[in-house]
Formats: sequence, structure tokens, C-alpha cells
Amino acid sequence: MGVIHRPRVAWESARVFVAAANADAYWWLSEMVGRHLGVMYELKLAETRLRLQLEDASYAETAAWRARLDELLHDHAELIPLMLQLVTETSDRLHRSTTA
Repeated sequence: MGVIHRPRVAWESARVFVAAANADAYWWLSEMVGRHLGVMYELKLAETRLRLQLEDASYAETAAWRARLDELLHDHAELIPLMLQLVTETSDRLHRSTTA
């Protein structure tokens, strides 16, 4: 694996998390976030889902998640491979649900 750019991982993760928050992939991602990142992140994802259902807040939510995840990955760089796996799997799940 080449050099991993932490802010890029945070950005891509935020983009995918917000897309999944308003899709069927939410249920899987929510469980994985709770299991691997903790209940507070799981609750933040639930709040994101609620905001997206009430208003068009995708840009604000993506920015909030980018900052949140960048801080997490800065403090816990060992989570970067896990985050990359979550993004890959969630993206696959989003793609399957749109093509099914």
C-alpha cells in the first residue's frame, strides 16, 4: 500500500457515511461504526440520518463528519486501515442497492 493521506481518508469516509445514512446500507454501517468506533459515533450517525430525513443537510453533514473523522484518525492512526475497509464495503453496499 502506498502513502495514506489521512485527510483524504477522512473526506472519503465522510462522503460515504453521509450517503449511507440515507440508504439501506445505513443499518449495516451503523452496526459497524458502533462496534469499531464506539457508541458515540453510532449515535452521531443516527443523528445524521435524522437530519437528512428532515432537511437537505448533506453538505453540512459531510463537513461535520470529515472534521470528526479527521480528528479521530489523527488521534488513532491505527484505525485508518479499518476506515478504508468500512468505506470500501459501504460503497459496495450502496452500489448494490442502486443496481438491484
